Amino acid sequence: MQFSLSSGGGTEHTLLLAKNARDLDPGLLSKEEIKFIANRKKEFKEEFFAFNRLTRWVMVRLIKEEKDPLKRQEECRKAGDLAAKFLNDHNLSSVLVDGHGTEPREVSAFAEGLALGNYQFGKYKNDTEKKNRLNRILIRKGTLPEKDLRNLQIITEAVGRCRDLVNEPYSFLNALVFAEEIRKMGKEAGVSVEILNRKQLESLKMGGLLGVNQGSSEPPTFTVMEWKPARAKNRKPYVFIGKGIVFDSGGMNLKPGDSMLTMKCDMSGAAAVATALTAIAKANLPVHVVGLIPATDNRPGPHALVPGDILRMHNKMTVEVLNTDAEGRLILADALSYARRYDPALVIDLATLTGSAARAIGRFGIVAMEAKAEKELAELKKSGWEVYERLVEFPNWDEYGELMKSDVADLKNLGPAEGGAITAGKFLEKFTDYPYIHLDIAGPAFLEKRDSYRGIGGTGVGVRLLFDFVKRIENRG
Repeated sequence: MQFSLSSGGGTEHTLLLAKNARDLDPGLLSKEEIKFIANRKKEFKEEFFAFNRLTRWVMVRLIKEEKDPLKRQEECRKAGDLAAKFLNDHNLSSVLVDGHGTEPREVSAFAEGLALGNYQFGKYKNDTEKKNRLNRILIRKGTLPEKDLRNLQIITEAVGRCRDLVNEPYSFLNALVFAEEIRKMGKEAGVSVEILNRKQLESLKMGGLLGVNQGSSEPPTFTVMEWKPARAKNRKPYVFIGKGIVFDSGGMNLKPGDSMLTMKCDMSGAAAVATALTAIAKANLPVHVVGLIPATDNRPGPHALVPGDILRMHNKMTVEVLNTDAEGRLILADALSYARRYDPALVIDLATLTGSAARAIGRFGIVAMEAKAEKELAELKKSGWEVYERLVEFPNWDEYGELMKSDVADLKNLGPAEGGAITAGKFLEKFTDYPYIHLDIAGPAFLEKRDSYRGIGGTGVGVRLLFDFVKRIENRG
């Protein structure tokens, strides 16, 4: 999607945003049309109107009244998604968005929903008739600052790239290809990228990542991304870690029935970290950020892990493997230990980690836990509300850690059925000694039914969250 500013010349298809009919420009609509809109809104609660001028469309979207400005922004995104459907149903390739008495943030949110709702993953489809034609969004000059428009371009492209990666099948996106895709993105954005191979991982004694990879015919990778601007505001870097299981069969504890159908999405956290970091670099945000992405598939091969195996991790702790389908925490644990070398200000991991998190809060939010990062989590929650990727904080009580103790090793990789999302986070905390936030995105990362501008399939959850969080760091006094 291409964004640009326009002064409007009377020839573009135009979509007017307004809070009520009184705000509409009588130069674009007749008095009768404005009266018609007001009456339909009053009598039937209608909010979208379209007038065919033969050579162009003039559309009106009345923004739903909502006292909370953040909820109002979300309504604008949803309205943008609905507008995208109308534009594509009528084979329109561009539209001019013109805010009438609406706030710049509302115009931005509407355009964001328009772009994200327009997303399609059509790489493997031969039927081009159903391909969305909308490819250009014009914003009337004076409605939105140029910097905001540029960031809108960057972040919607990043979310689209993240969705593409998540939607790719394993037949294309194994760990090696994933790492190379990240290298390409890094080169485009000016981000340093280093890909560690199996031999290097063995020298680093990353027993978790190597152990999960034992059943695979493809080698694992560990990708290190770094954006370090010359005048970074932070002395210590922020480290983002993404779970990169490119396909999860469950290993020897094979997933039952249809549970495997969407498991190409088990690298959603890694995709979010990679694309968020490149977006941060493209926006030239003056914040030093590091991305760590351990990647492998989880297969029941001849040398695969079996229940009862014991792994020695990167930090020398030992882990008893009780279930090979609790593999994400094993590869994240090595990455969390590796992050210590950066003496980080904060580490955030994103992972499609547990069905327990998805069952607890569904697709409507992200499970969050923190250790030594109470203030940072409060700030991240603000970003969650801003982009409507909301965080639900789960407890991080010591009692949950007791449930992860093993009789034969330092830890076991699986706790009881109760509190599964919490014990998984508590397991990960054992590999940290710095301010740390764990985000379980299992619920919203991949959708089997369309959900407004989040679409269907990979949603790109986490990209906008991390980008907004880093912008907040930039704007600190």
